[in-house]
Amino acid sequence: MAKFCLGRRSATLFSRCSPSSTLLPPPCLKQHPRFLQTSIANDQSVVPSFAFAFDIDGVLLRSSKPLPQAHRTLSYLQTHRIPFILLTNGGGKSEQERVDQLSQLLDVSLDTSMFVQSHTPFAELANGTGKVNLKDKCILVVGGAADRCRRIAEGYGFTNVVTPSDIITAYPAIWPFVYLDHHGPFARPLVPSVVSNQQSSGHPTPKVDAIMVFNEPRDWALDIQLIIDLLLSIGGHLGTLSTKNGDSNLPNQGYLQDGQPELYFSNPDLLWAASYHLPRLGQGGFQAALEGVFNAITGGPANNVHLHRNLFGKPTHATFAFAENRLSQHRTALQGSDAGKLKSVYMVGDNPESDIRGANEYRSPVGSRWDSVLVRSGVYRGGKPAYEPKVIVQDVWDAVRYGLGKEGVNVDEMAD
Repeated sequence: MAKFCLGRRSATLFSRCSPSSTLLPPPCLKQHPRFLQTSIANDQSVVPSFAFAFDIDGVLLRSSKPLPQAHRTLSYLQTHRIPFILLTNGGGKSEQERVDQLSQLLDVSLDTSMFVQSHTPFAELANGTGKVNLKDKCILVVGGAADRCRRIAEGYGFTNVVTPSDIITAYPAIWPFVYLDHHGPFARPLVPSVVSNQQSSGHPTPKVDAIMVFNEPRDWALDIQLIIDLLLSIGGHLGTLSTKNGDSNLPNQGYLQDGQPELYFSNPDLLWAASYHLPRLGQGGFQAALEGVFNAITGGPANNVHLHRNLFGKPTHATFAFAENRLSQHRTALQGSDAGKLKSVYMVGDNPESDIRGANEYRSPVGSRWDSVLVRSGVYRGGKPAYEPKVIVQDVWDAVRYGLGKEGVNVDEMAD
């Protein structure tokens, strides 16, 4: 079996060693220029059968500031051609924009092929690779600053995107407490193909086919009102009210039984690590608030009514499967078809309810083992976590040392 040399005197960055070879100290990172993993090619080199997946906020960054061991860790992995991806529940920017920002902040060269954020899997809903194809449907995109998420959605291939700013600017009476000055600069006129023939109060209204929460909403009240209106509507025609709502002869007491739009969330995180010393509410907080209003109106589970939604982001199986596929593609880019099977992945995160739970519960369709590693540099600060990781360590550097040790690498030589 091939062993991996991590030493200064290795002929290659990752070369085959004889059975008598010993692991040597890792090279001084400052002696190596930054490079993309995909730029390295050596006929003698091999890609290991393990890889790492890193959360970003609370693991590598905190409020857009690098954590102390972040650069050192990623540089070490790149130097030794150990595959990794960044797997975050963050979003609100295009993948290219975020990767460019991360490359600068962390002082390492990154590529979009090594990066998955919360709404990245939404692209599959626009390109027809999945069971659902929403490419030309009218999509209400919710969340994010200004109209960034609209532009991201269009970049994914969605051709018919509207935002709450578009709707409230066209129909200010929908939510009387809104500050239109906050929405007007980013609003677009509703095109005729969006406005339906259904009428409410004598006015044509938009028809929405799907609601997609891309990022944390900035105006919770307006967004909750619009989404609730659509979930109670006739076939997604805003301003209408389905007569099936509350019909006990129908499933779910008649709610969501009249062609209402599907609801998609990109991120279930209740809390996340920001610059404030205590965790802040995330998209999961918005989801909980929306569900609370929906339950208050419909009677909720006590009345056998349930809010159906499609969840992406950690800890969902869909996002971990997407990330595993991305990792496999990245390993193939490093080594070609000879990369071999990906046997183990170390998920390094700071949030027990997303990073740790997701890795613990994920069952790989190709048989890869996912181990969860919890760091103390973000949301988790101590005590018994809600979901038990394989190990708790101080920071991302210690997490990598743990993973390499599990893979038989002599980590004693990596000590500070």
